[in-house]
Amino acid sequence: MTELSDEKIQDLHHILIENRKTLTTAIEGETESSKTVELDQSTMGRLSRMDALQGQAMTKETKQRHEEGLRKISSALSRMESGDYGYCLKCDELISVARLEVDPAVPLCIRCASLEEQV
Repeated sequence: MTELSDEKIQDLHHILIENRKTLTTAIEGETESSKTVELDQSTMGRLSRMDALQGQAMTKETKQRHEEGLRKISSALSRMESGDYGYCLKCDELISVARLEVDPAVPLCIRCASLEEQV
């Protein structure tokens, strides 16, 4: 497998920065949506409250997934700065360029990711 060129790393860096901006904006909106649901029975029916609570739970889960995405992006950016980007965190082999193009924040090669999913 060939190493990543500086140009490809810059392209992936740009994608990571854009993805970070998108996730940060999404999390800010989700923070507003996940505020405590008012349970005043005089202003809201039972089904409406249940819908609101379900919506709040879904927003909270989405926010957690977005926060995990931000952590992966931050980790990838740190690996870029240290010169370790593009190498699998488990086996230290090169991650394929095609895999990084699909998800520039991916920390594992396809083999190690497959093995981890089996566990």
